[in-house]
Amino acid sequence: MASFLRTASRTLPATRRFSAQTPSIATIALQRRHASSAAANGSQPFFPDEPVEPIVKTQIPGPQSKAAIEKLEKVFDTRSLNMIADYGRSYGNYIADPDGNVLLDVYAQIASIPVGYNNPTLQLAATSPEMASAIINRPALGNFPQHDWADILETGILSVAPKGLDQVFTGQSGSDANELAYKAAFMWKRQQQRGGANVDFSDHEITSAMNNQSPGAPELSILSFKSAFHGRLFGSLSTTRSKPIHKLDIPAFDWPQAPFPALKYPLEDFAAENAAEEQRCLDETERLIKEWHAPPTAVVVEPIQSEGGDNHASASFFRGLRTLTKKHNILFIVDEVQTGVGATGQFWAHEHWNLESPPDMVTFSKKAQTAGYYYGNNDLRPNKPYRQFNTWMGDPARAILFRAIIQEIKRLDLVRHTAATGSYLYDGLARLAEKYPGEIMNLRGKGQGTFIAWDSGRRDEVLKKAKAVGVNIGGSGERAVRLRPMLVFQKHHADLLLERLERIFGS
Repeated sequence: MASFLRTASRTLPATRRFSAQTPSIATIALQRRHASSAAANGSQPFFPDEPVEPIVKTQIPGPQSKAAIEKLEKVFDTRSLNMIADYGRSYGNYIADPDGNVLLDVYAQIASIPVGYNNPTLQLAATSPEMASAIINRPALGNFPQHDWADILETGILSVAPKGLDQVFTGQSGSDANELAYKAAFMWKRQQQRGGANVDFSDHEITSAMNNQSPGAPELSILSFKSAFHGRLFGSLSTTRSKPIHKLDIPAFDWPQAPFPALKYPLEDFAAENAAEEQRCLDETERLIKEWHAPPTAVVVEPIQSEGGDNHASASFFRGLRTLTKKHNILFIVDEVQTGVGATGQFWAHEHWNLESPPDMVTFSKKAQTAGYYYGNNDLRPNKPYRQFNTWMGDPARAILFRAIIQEIKRLDLVRHTAATGSYLYDGLARLAEKYPGEIMNLRGKGQGTFIAWDSGRRDEVLKKAKAVGVNIGGSGERAVRLRPMLVFQKHHADLLLERLERIFGS
């Protein structure tokens, strides 16, 4: 925060300048928060003192960034580095670097920044005594939860729980959230097979578990889908199928993968073919559920396969999956790590599906800035303590931050706003696709907020050129360009993005 105040006066010509008598962080945050309120009822910017457009002063990386990268390389692996950022000078929808470049950010830390850099509502939460206590007195929640932990959960994480899911197990990251959900699924299934929560473990189960053998370590599985991404820890990695580089050299469980529908676009031109493709995938999913040698305990699926190439399927397909899990008495886990918290024009992407019964578990992270899984069935609680346990079991500081994010989303009506902005942006991209059909192929994400993507034959070149014109944008899969703007992304930002994309396509 202090860094933000020190640098704010020299950030950008378009950014509000502060005198030497700089007000407190809280005062500045309150002023900015009040100024943003007008945007909720009109077309005013959510960040009134945000840059009016990107600023590109040097090549990216520039000399200051190169020096920072060289210094960092000595102590940290920088081979996956995208750009060096200066977060003190980043604001709203714009990310800055040490060289004075300020880019419109439609990648948003791999979809994990929800309401803008240096958001004033989050600044107020971050500087509160409650947050200070949570940071410096971080509890081991399973053993020593703070006195108001239930209140923090009920006013934050649980206030936006998916319909039918009224409990939460908090965790550290998206990968952790999925692994915890998998563990809950296995314990649930074995409890059923054993005869109920009150039936104790046999001596054989106890001794065989210590040797990683059945029945204590049962031959069960989690079914995922081709091109899926569920994380990089050992269990989650066994359900990840997006890229070989994630999995090479790592031992994995022998778990099944079903085909995910490969839809043809535009959807309205291939309705019959796409319906047949989805049915083929459902049929193969059911076959695997019935025949796989290690019976699946759960099906895990992303509403939109993000890292695997931004692959979509219809609501009918996901309703079909829910029907299969009910039919075969296995659990339905929806991985909303990337799709959750408003980006698709619903708070949770699976709300688009109109399910007759809710998922058994919904995992979350990224834009929530915390992690975990929601559930509603008490049988998903382990029958004994310490079975679903670690030192931290989440983080009250991050739960407090998510509560502030939720408050900001509600205050500015950002879910509805994102649905409208997404429609505007999609229509603009559709016009560009007509003009440059070789540049925008298989445009997808209509009706899914700003969760939009397309295929490009020169994807990596497009991403590189985007930085040169002041846009930070990301890719997924082998050739997809994916958009992951923040919930505070507005129509004037969409216009800036569309204009710069056309500049790239026309070059």
